Amino acid sequence: MDTLHALLGRIQSKLSFVQVLPINWKLYVQSFSWGVTLFESYLLLRQYPLYSKTSPPPILEKYFEKDTFEKSQKYGQDKAKFSLFSGLYRQVVDSVMVQFGAYAWSWEIAGRILSRFGYGPGYEIPQSILFSAVLFFISSIPSIPLSVYQTFVLEEKHGFNKTSPKLFVADMVKGWAVGFAIGAPFLAAFLKIFKWAGDRFVPWLMGFLLAFQMSMVVLYPTVIQPLFNKLSPLPEGALRGRIESMASKLKFPLKHLYEIDGSKRSSHSNAYFFGLPWSKHIVIFDTLIKESPPEDIEAVLAHELGHWYYVHPTKLLLISQAHIFTILSLFPAFLHAPPLLRSFDFSERVSQNPPTVVAFLLFQMILTPLEAVVGIGLNFISRQFEWQADRFATELPAKLLTDNAAGKLQLDEAGKKEVEDMADMGERLKRSLITLHVKNLSTVWVDWLYSAYHHSHPTLMERLKAIEALQKNVPVFTADAGKKEL
Repeated sequence: MDTLHALLGRIQSKLSFVQVLPINWKLYVQSFSWGVTLFESYLLLRQYPLYSKTSPPPILEKYFEKDTFEKSQKYGQDKAKFSLFSGLYRQVVDSVMVQFGAYAWSWEIAGRILSRFGYGPGYEIPQSILFSAVLFFISSIPSIPLSVYQTFVLEEKHGFNKTSPKLFVADMVKGWAVGFAIGAPFLAAFLKIFKWAGDRFVPWLMGFLLAFQMSMVVLYPTVIQPLFNKLSPLPEGALRGRIESMASKLKFPLKHLYEIDGSKRSSHSNAYFFGLPWSKHIVIFDTLIKESPPEDIEAVLAHELGHWYYVHPTKLLLISQAHIFTILSLFPAFLHAPPLLRSFDFSERVSQNPPTVVAFLLFQMILTPLEAVVGIGLNFISRQFEWQADRFATELPAKLLTDNAAGKLQLDEAGKKEVEDMADMGERLKRSLITLHVKNLSTVWVDWLYSAYHHSHPTLMERLKAIEALQKNVPVFTADAGKKEL
């Protein structure tokens, strides 16, 4: 621990200049946040001409009807226009808030509210919670028209919206309530650790954040998500049987198998799993169940189980911990930097003793350009994981029969027959990916730079080509015979 603190101390000594130099941090934040926004707008302008193409890539021509492809292109055009406008609109709102001292004003308003109840400036944690609430509302209200347009104009126009105005308002209010119910105690504990640990807060805060992440893995699906969607046990039948059989063969610790009423709000479809290492839950959208046969959904879930097999969620968690450590190790210098707060119009009294939540918020704004670069790196890693999961699903039948031959898996005759019936898993996965793209009207022409910045998954065309290459090299197995090379 002493070695860690010595390292953090050296980092702080290198950054000590931020505590004394009168840097124009407001100009820095404005310049770089606009730089990121304009770069994202440039990426949209690179992508937009691709929506004018009149036919899909050759590899997809046999899967897309002309009418469906045209709808996909129009949907892409409309989403791109909306993204361009909304990105610039949000940046203008953020710039106005920064330029005219909205953060300092929010802190003062929070202090005045507390003073009405007899609490003074010494009650930093209650004031920080109120400050966050005030800032959340003044930044959220300008975005409501965008959400309304996206839901009731854009998604409605293309046949995806299933949300009523009443449900929209209810979701928004419930979202705010849940945010405050979780956010207020989280922020209180976050700040308490700062006060208790002093400048040695980094390892303690990382432990707290990790515990919070793990608790949310349990709380979100069991407490929060049921407030918005209904999770029902997947009925007995062919689909449930296929999934349970596959999970059993892979020793996937499946505890619950759910169907979620995604159609309540949208006709988009998906499937995913969540849970702790010893207790996993699979969730399938009702829209996916209606649109795809059981064998294709089995292929989708074979891909998802590939993420589990290769420990991708844990790897991403470790990467996020490294990211959090980097941020927290840089923060102490900014925590004790009066010039930082003065640059954002905070009074001399507040600036001389910077509130932790204010300093941390401004510090995050300073990191905007760095976070954009980190996002590209995380997308690259995520795409590698997607390739691995596709490979796992495609090669799953061969893997299971190999394990059985090696004695790692004990298959009875029925089990061997089930695995042999999976021989076309690659074709099923391709078919399911195409179905998801067709039904969701997803874009099939994608600019490489736009994709690198925005997409955590490879494009459909890239995935299909990779699966086809795998299929050429996957050995053919039978339950009773050895390997036969293609």
